[in-house]
Amino acid sequence: MRLVMRTLNDYLRQKRLDSGLSQLDVARVLGYASPQFVSNWERGLVSPPLETIGVLIDLYKIPPDEVVDRILDETRDYLESHLVSKGRRRPKAGARKKSARRENAHA
Repeated sequence: MRLVMRTLNDYLRQKRLDSGLSQLDVARVLGYASPQFVSNWERGLVSPPLETIGVLIDLYKIPPDEVVDRILDETRDYLESHLVSKGRRRPKAGARKKSARRENAHA
């Protein structure tokens, strides 16, 4: 499953600008011949690979925890909006274990 992280892409774009780097500068550091890869991330067409995000964290001098929090928040929002029906409550953490135990007992 591939999630496009729109707020992460906007965030990384702003951090690049704050660092005074162009898309071409970033592309060269990452070994790309064209800034198109960076442009595609920043426009939300695709998400950068995790390894690349690690390089961007160092390049832009951003706290890793900030990026991890953004990824987790956006992933949670995506999953809740696509997998949890409106009006339904999420099962409590222990409910899944109890359900699995019941299934195993009947097997």
